[in-house]
Amino acid sequence: MGMAWRAAVFAALLVPGWAQAQDVTLTSRDGALALSGSLQGYDGEFYRIDSKYGPLTVDAMGVICDGPACPDLTAPKSVIRIVGVADAGAALLPPLIAAFARSRGLTLVQGDPVILTDPTTGKTLAEFSFLASTPDDARATLKAGRAELILAAATEPDLGSRAVALDALIPIVAPDNPVPVISTPDLARALSGEISNWSQIGGPDMPLVLHALAADSDLQRALSARLGRGIAATVTHPDLASLALAVSRDPWALAVTGRAAAGAARTLPLSDSCGFPLLPSPLAVKAEDYPLSLPLYFLTPRRRLPLVAREFLEFIALPEAQTAIAAAGYVNRLPERQPMTADGLRLINAIQGAGEETTLADLKRLVDLMDGADRLSLTFRFEDGSTELDAHSRNNLADLVRLLEAGQFKDQALILSGFSDGSGAAKANLDLSLSRAAGVLAALRAAAPSLPETRLPRVEAFGEALPMACDETAAGRRLNRRVELWIKPAFTAPKPVAE
Repeated sequence: MGMAWRAAVFAALLVPGWAQAQDVTLTSRDGALALSGSLQGYDGEFYRIDSKYGPLTVDAMGVICDGPACPDLTAPKSVIRIVGVADAGAALLPPLIAAFARSRGLTLVQGDPVILTDPTTGKTLAEFSFLASTPDDARATLKAGRAELILAAATEPDLGSRAVALDALIPIVAPDNPVPVISTPDLARALSGEISNWSQIGGPDMPLVLHALAADSDLQRALSARLGRGIAATVTHPDLASLALAVSRDPWALAVTGRAAAGAARTLPLSDSCGFPLLPSPLAVKAEDYPLSLPLYFLTPRRRLPLVAREFLEFIALPEAQTAIAAAGYVNRLPERQPMTADGLRLINAIQGAGEETTLADLKRLVDLMDGADRLSLTFRFEDGSTELDAHSRNNLADLVRLLEAGQFKDQALILSGFSDGSGAAKANLDLSLSRAAGVLAALRAAAPSLPETRLPRVEAFGEALPMACDETAAGRRLNRRVELWIKPAFTAPKPVAE
């Protein structure tokens, strides 16, 4: 018998004769206790009743329901209404729901809504629907109880979140546009309207025509938040497909779209202010090394969801779901592993971007540890001005816990490698990067207290020795402040450096 049930029954016993003619009476299976109230809902597991003592949730396994409002105890139909990002919803939800149905052995009936049925009885078990909504409308719909989930490009502090997939925001131009590359500062200036002619960024003397989605769309809000300024679009479009098509036909157009929605337009390569190439590879997007990485989330209300909705959220993390996400053109969240030697660009950045206080000995220690190591895409960054992991990193931490608890990385050494930006003194930056790496290890210990110390990573710190981007911009400094996860065969891992 659950705690809520026991508390409610105890309260009822203190008020003799309280039970009046109500919609339902819930009686413990031994017949000793009873509680009455107005039935608000039943999800196949729990009754939700409005009693004299307020709303209560009671485990159906512990009680017998009596009264005209008692439901049929066979599994009820779950209605899962999803609202949010239009393009991502249209692209991701159909394959995800289909994969979920296959994993449960259910029959899927396409339509609006999508229906999942029991193949033996033909009974409808769940209905999934999707309505494209602006962030404000989606939030209001969820708060009013007219939706169960929001598909969103940002988390909200008073809502739960579950990471779904990742995308990368990329600049696009027409195939015949002659500009070879654009820097992040120039892109920000162009998007905010400070640049109005291609000649201002190395192109021909032609007007720059800025295309975008509506300002209240998730993508535009996410882009504005990332750049710290509004988007001064000349032409707006209802969806990403029409945006890409229009840009592909206009040689002087510029827009930012999702990695999966470039269409016939050409991706304009992005660099930082010092010329470091910024490539939206799957590993760079998963690690958020690419500055315009865009995580997608399911946001959940602070109320109990139907059983099928909870199972669907749990399914999202499984390989079957992540495979469907990749097939839809998005970056999945499965951890990706890459040999450190395969990324020579990072070593070039380390040498070219090394500050005056970064010594040859620092670089040698870095290279010695990188030798024979792989990098896992699980990377950790922090909220601005805080020691708290950001939302994407919290999901990465949960993924790492699952991998460790499943026995992954046996006979391998895990290393949490901390890095800083280059502002300030080198010694202070080294200490700060060590503190960040130790903070991730502490969070890992707290999330998996049963894991033995021998299974946990050790900590290394390199300060400003391996920049991902130029320190001249806030975005570049944020990229450089990170904790990476490296993997080496256990017998090759060097001994920890004495502090």
